[in-house]
Amino acid sequence: MKKIFALLLAALFALAAAGCATGEQDTSKVGSAEPGSGNRKITMGFAQIGEQSTWRAAHSASIKQAAEDAGIELQFSNAELKQENQIRAIRSFIAQKVDIIAFSPIVSTGWDEVLKEAKEAKIPVIVVDRDVQTNDESLYVMRIGTDSVREGREAFRWLDGYVERTGRKPRDGGAKLNIAEIEGPTGSSVVVRRDTGFRDEMTNSPNKEKYEILVTQNSTFTKEGGRQVMEAILKNHKDKIDILFAQNDDMALGAIEAIEAVGLKPGQDIVIVSCDGTRAIFQAMIEGKSNCTVEGNPLQGPLVMEMAKKVLAGEKVERSVFVGDNVYPAEIAPMAIQERKY
Repeated sequence: MKKIFALLLAALFALAAAGCATGEQDTSKVGSAEPGSGNRKITMGFAQIGEQSTWRAAHSASIKQAAEDAGIELQFSNAELKQENQIRAIRSFIAQKVDIIAFSPIVSTGWDEVLKEAKEAKIPVIVVDRDVQTNDESLYVMRIGTDSVREGREAFRWLDGYVERTGRKPRDGGAKLNIAEIEGPTGSSVVVRRDTGFRDEMTNSPNKEKYEILVTQNSTFTKEGGRQVMEAILKNHKDKIDILFAQNDDMALGAIEAIEAVGLKPGQDIVIVSCDGTRAIFQAMIEGKSNCTVEGNPLQGPLVMEMAKKVLAGEKVERSVFVGDNVYPAEIAPMAIQERKY
């Protein structure tokens, strides 16, 4: 009997030990959860350009709200228009060991070194809104944003159709309609791409002989910058400018003030087409001071978060993914303004 009792005790101790061991294994599995698995949040570092325009402020708000909605922990940095601040922020994200990095590059070049550091740390990078030029395209996994070349093309395509419909003639009595172009900051990919699209479409137009780009000047993507540049253009070409292509709405709004200041009527004496699609330019169109805006949709946050989750899950993603946008001429502005979110 003693032997049987001893054997029973030994069996009970063995079962208890097995139960304890099983409990320890389950706990260790929870502790090693992958990001986004439900046991811990994905962490994203986002390096933003700044808040210099209405469009950029809407872009930042979209990123922040989408991260919250997606349950992603966001480390957000405002570079205040300085590339060195963005590079510093990306290095900080690497040091914090975030799961994924996204950024909107201020300029297209100068990123190879810091992106190599991210790759060595095995942190995937998504480029948002603008483009980067690197010697190794494997340094980032994808680009999300708008098709800036298409936006430039749509701007000229609308303009060409408008000239045809209205029978627009040069104000100075010359043979060609003179175009002034106000671009954004030098080195920005969106500046190059919108200009490329606009000029390519003009070159391919059967009406190309009707137009001449008389002057092109860079500005800051701000209302004040647009006003200052347009003032300088009008000092030399007040009676010659027929058309203004402003690469964003804020600069167009500043240019409108400069045009009015010299006694001309924006939207009438000078046809105005711009890019972005902000509420303020819709209001200007309703007031007859602008003629068309080509949307460059800033509400990219949901797509950024969706793609980030796919990248971290190891799913295959496209190299470039664009958000949808539209062309809005003045005649539909009163109705379309009601649905503008920025």
